[in-house]
Amino acid sequence: MVRYFVHRAGHTELAPELDPAWLSPDSGVYLWADFAQPGPEEGRSLRDVFALHELAVEDALEQTNQPKVESYEGYLHLVLHGINFQPDQHAFDTYDIDFFVSPRYLITVHDGKRRSIAKVAELCGRSAFVLSEGPVALMHRIVDTMVDHYRPEVDELAERLDQLEDRVVGSVGRELMSEILAVKRDITMLRRVLIPQRDVVGRLARREFPLIGQELAYRFRDVYDQLVRMSDDALMFQDRVTGILDAHLATVSNRLAQVSTLLAVVATLFGPLTVITGLFGMNVPLPAFPGGDALQFWWIIGLMIVASAAMFAWFRRTGWL
Repeated sequence: MVRYFVHRAGHTELAPELDPAWLSPDSGVYLWADFAQPGPEEGRSLRDVFALHELAVEDALEQTNQPKVESYEGYLHLVLHGINFQPDQHAFDTYDIDFFVSPRYLITVHDGKRRSIAKVAELCGRSAFVLSEGPVALMHRIVDTMVDHYRPEVDELAERLDQLEDRVVGSVGRELMSEILAVKRDITMLRRVLIPQRDVVGRLARREFPLIGQELAYRFRDVYDQLVRMSDDALMFQDRVTGILDAHLATVSNRLAQVSTLLAVVATLFGPLTVITGLFGMNVPLPAFPGGDALQFWWIIGLMIVASAAMFAWFRRTGWL
């Protein structure tokens, strides 16, 4: 599906189809072409109508790409990542949006489920001011909305880390280990997306490209500052989850040592009992205890109790228990 938002004569409207004359430098028209779930036909339109480079179009039609910015003759190609925030499912997912921006048009290519695109498209339908500032300003608005959606997920990761820190001391189950590894995986994915995306927006903020004016460079600098803060948060989260994992493994080791000590004590306590029962179970004549045959069993039981009690008292005195 393709939508064409056209700004001309001070008004913005949703056009049913593209007029190639709008792409002319002297048309006086600002165009936003939004490609949702593009297929081969849309790919041909990007190559033939908009005259985009074949490799750039191929990248745009792929599902996932690393954040990047590339300069072509007359336009820029950016790949930036948004985020899917699903706190009820503790799901972490990123998606890429391809931007083709020139002085006259902005092209966005995505999978059709993006909140940031939907929000800005709704604003374009209500206010002519959104597209009247030009395609680069419109791209900044979309990118700023994408970055704003990162903050709830970053805060969710911080809350999950707080909960894990509270639970790590008292729990050693496999469920906790899986949760720690899941959070670690989410943080790694967040860093893998944030750091290159920060670098891409930083290049826009430093005015490496003539298409980005001074005023828009200031706006991109604000987005860059947000990405820098979240990148620092992700780095801190990485250290925290590593510490939580180390603490959990230490707790498991301590619990294992306690269980091993208890089993060793139990085995040691049963050592004299085994010796006594084995000794008196031999088929050879043994010295008898006073009281006759009727009391021999109780003498042996008493001897076993005294031996175990003596060893238990010695363990307590030496600090083993």
